[in-house]
Amino acid sequence: MTAADALTLYSGQLVHERRIEPRYHFSYRVFSLLLDIDRLDEAARRHRLFSHNRFNLIGFRDSDHGPKDGSPLRPWIDARLAEAGIELDGGRVQILCYPRVLGYVFNPLTLWFCRHADGTLRAVLAEVRNTFGQWHGYLLHEKGDALPERLRDSATKVFHVSPFLPRNGHYQFRIQAPDERYGATVNWHNVDHPETPALIAVQTGERRRGGDRGLLRAAVTVPFMTLKVIAAIHWQALKIWLRGGRFHRKPAPPDSEISQ
Repeated sequence: MTAADALTLYSGQLVHERRIEPRYHFSYRVFSLLLDIDRLDEAARRHRLFSHNRFNLIGFRDSDHGPKDGSPLRPWIDARLAEAGIELDGGRVQILCYPRVLGYVFNPLTLWFCRHADGTLRAVLAEVRNTFGQWHGYLLHEKGDALPERLRDSATKVFHVSPFLPRNGHYQFRIQAPDERYGATVNWHNVDHPETPALIAVQTGERRRGGDRGLLRAAVTVPFMTLKVIAAIHWQALKIWLRGGRFHRKPAPPDSEISQ
């Protein structure tokens, strides 16, 4: 394990395709960070342009993830895994997410990669957010058995994400664990046509040279990225509404924060 492993920079693309009326397709450049949750302060010490729980050009705050109260992330994720019968025995947990850029972030999807002490992948937590300030986690696992580095899994949709999509159907996840590249595809299947996806969301990334130079290059290449993410979501929602998309009122959130 090297010093660079505490923080890894990826650049790539976010692609959405809506295959039900009104249809749309968009693609944006993005960059993401893969962070070891036990080494966040180390990552901050090694980067002048990255901070943990403080303002900087690029940052990460504990309060954006997990219990959302600013408390340490490791006890929280260990407890959630234990509830599912998963023990990592001190193994590594990494978060793949958009960082805060000049203090602001919105993460539609955050992925937690949870590994056993022997290095094998044991669980992936897909943390999904909507623009109403709510979140839900889909815990992908095989009851503690090792998972492939290219994971395929499914989950019933129980969380309201978009006001122009119903809260029904199911997700199909295809996730390539980060290495030189990563990939995450989330397909939503409507109950009316469960065999084909009605919405496809794909995020891909390639590892880039890190350090302060890499972080500065990413921030300059994709300026105000996190603001663009939330602006793009609202812009696409407006276009769907103008084209006659059906509006679905926000239902009550699910009883549990995490689906297993």
